[in-house]
Amino acid sequence: MLTPPDPAHRLPRGLLGGDALPLYAQVATRLWADISADGAKADDRLPSERVLAARYGVSRVTMRAALTDLAARGMVESAAARGWFVRQSTGFPLGGDADTPEVPGSGARSVEGFADYAAKHGLATHSRILQSAVRPATVGEAETLRVGPGTAVFEMRRLRFLDGQVVVVEHNRLPLALCPALATTDFTQASLFGTLRSADPPQLPRVADYSVEARQPDATERELLEISDATPVLLAHQLAFNQDGRPLELTLAIYRGDRYRFRASISS
Repeated sequence: MLTPPDPAHRLPRGLLGGDALPLYAQVATRLWADISADGAKADDRLPSERVLAARYGVSRVTMRAALTDLAARGMVESAAARGWFVRQSTGFPLGGDADTPEVPGSGARSVEGFADYAAKHGLATHSRILQSAVRPATVGEAETLRVGPGTAVFEMRRLRFLDGQVVVVEHNRLPLALCPALATTDFTQASLFGTLRSADPPQLPRVADYSVEARQPDATERELLEISDATPVLLAHQLAFNQDGRPLELTLAIYRGDRYRFRASISS
């Protein structure tokens, strides 16, 4: 039922780049993509944890964490003494029915961009581009975005404002082939997600893996985010997937802690 992954795409042990997802989350993403590609149906049985761990080149502990992550999303379930089973038919990306993180205060249940949030709330937004280039993907980026090492990626760093107030420094990386217009768009005003939706074929951000952590800003972040006191920053790591379950956008966003709110719904 589950086709073994191409050895070139196995996840190396300990692949935890500076802003990559945890290894178990990378495994969960790859596993669900492979299950979906094979057209699995509800109640189909998965190979054993031992077999899956060997196929993906990780420990059984990591594989069990990945399966537990999928179970929490309602994608698979464990039956005592019988193993793991697909809980619902595939054909949607990882986490398709799960709540996804929102930009400050939005309450959205889909992947919503910064400009989408601003438009919904009648806020003016603009960006200052710090860096914009097309370059070869690193090995870590290639693993996360599921492209070959050296594949062209669009990279952008920008400082983003709401109603004239600086809110976040963003670092975006996307496979250029999915939307070549990225390389020629002026993102001082244009929406990244809006540009993706206008691609041919459209690239629709459907779901995202998201994590947030707090720390003190470094000197550069203090300057860019206009922090002069003890205000912390919140680092938001996001990997967004398109309508086909393909990785679309890898982003590290560094928010001023006093200008960001994270809300999510959690269910068992």
